[in-house]
Amino acid sequence: MLTLHFAPNSRAGRILWLLEELQLPYKLNRMDFHPKDLKSDEHRSRHPLGRVPVLDDGDVSIYESGAIVEYVLERHKNAGMKPSTDAPEFPAYLQWLHYCEGMVMPPVNTIVVQTVLLPAARRDETALAQAQKLLNRSLVPVEEALEGKEYLIGDFSAADIMLGHACFMANRLGCVTQEMANLKSYVARIAQRPAFDKAINA
Repeated sequence: MLTLHFAPNSRAGRILWLLEELQLPYKLNRMDFHPKDLKSDEHRSRHPLGRVPVLDDGDVSIYESGAIVEYVLERHKNAGMKPSTDAPEFPAYLQWLHYCEGMVMPPVNTIVVQTVLLPAARRDETALAQAQKLLNRSLVPVEEALEGKEYLIGDFSAADIMLGHACFMANRLGCVTQEMANLKSYVARIAQRPAFDKAINA
């Protein structure tokens, strides 16, 4: 059985969401998002930097959420979550799958650090403003791509697992403006999916 090493309010939520969408059996090792769990010797043996998610599958142990998504779809179950390589939607699928970590999550990380993780005395308002501006710019192509679509490539796919989760977090941080009507509707649709609700509230 698959074992997901998980902490709330982290990228591990994507993998829990994926497993729920695919209705795959799994065991959840829930840890606190705190150094006492994540930086423990036990967890560092799974991930050298003490991060989540980590997925165990028999003798295989793999980390990085995008890599885990691709691994699960290839070795366990696809269920229409990834278009075939010759499908017209495949290039866009790949683009949005990787756009998440390439463009959206770096400024999200900075915003979280500057508004949540650092004590007030150590926060940098300039760094925060720059990250908010960059995130806004990064979300504009997503807003445009969603015009006339319910999901990024039309039908729901693993690209929505990756980038949709990031957009939900960006919205939670107050960085999806009311002018981004497509993104607002997209985030609302994601939030209504039972598998997402279970993952985000785990």
